[in-house]
Amino acid sequence: MPTDALLDRFLTGLAPLTPVAVWAHGSLAGGDYREGRSDLDLITVLDRPVTARTVWRVALLHARLRGEPLADRLHCTYLARDTAGDAERRHLTWAHEQLFRRTVTPVTRTELHSFGRVLHGVPPVDALPPVPDGELAAFVVRDQRDFWRREVDRAVNWTQDVWVDLGLLTFARATVTLREGRLISKREALEVLPGLGAPGEVVEDVRRRRYADPAPTAPAPTTEKWIQHRAGLTRDYLGPAIDSLVARDG
Repeated sequence: MPTDALLDRFLTGLAPLTPVAVWAHGSLAGGDYREGRSDLDLITVLDRPVTARTVWRVALLHARLRGEPLADRLHCTYLARDTAGDAERRHLTWAHEQLFRRTVTPVTRTELHSFGRVLHGVPPVDALPPVPDGELAAFVVRDQRDFWRREVDRAVNWTQDVWVDLGLLTFARATVTLREGRLISKREALEVLPGLGAPGEVVEDVRRRRYADPAPTAPAPTTEKWIQHRAGLTRDYLGPAIDSLVARDG
């Protein structure tokens, strides 16, 4: 299986950095993983500060993985154990085939504590503080209000599959988290969307592209008219839906 082969090679290449732990989160941990369509979302905890030499070694590791099946989908954030609990800290991250820094969000930290998959070393409970009460809900509202609501107004985004998919699925996940205090998978979110009033033809489009069995061997034919129609339906739904969520839970 290409996923297992890639993870084995990644862990072997990571060994010289003596990681305390390597965890999977997202679909790879939550039972929603679709090989070739899902990302491999990982967290590595190191036993020492991230120095310039660490950055060089991480860059070299990922460069050596290029060309491996699915390597472009492997994303990993690197935490130093003594600063892992700092929710505002930006940590070294490899994603989308480049290095940058980003925080480990309350959603990711909650996933790790709820259903994180241990690939190496200690479990999350031994190296990562739990998310304080209220922090997850506050983050979810802020993410919808400050990021997604703003992006709805940028029409050019919504002709792209990824924006349609993540915009709708993230909204559904946020709604369930705020209503029930739990996280759900993207596939579960897809089942929730019709009940939230999402446009049915767009939901079915997402379902076909992400979850059809077997996976489509080629993209279904699309037209510019459909792409624009889908974009309009999605934006017309998400704008008022996010406004209502923020007004109710913000």
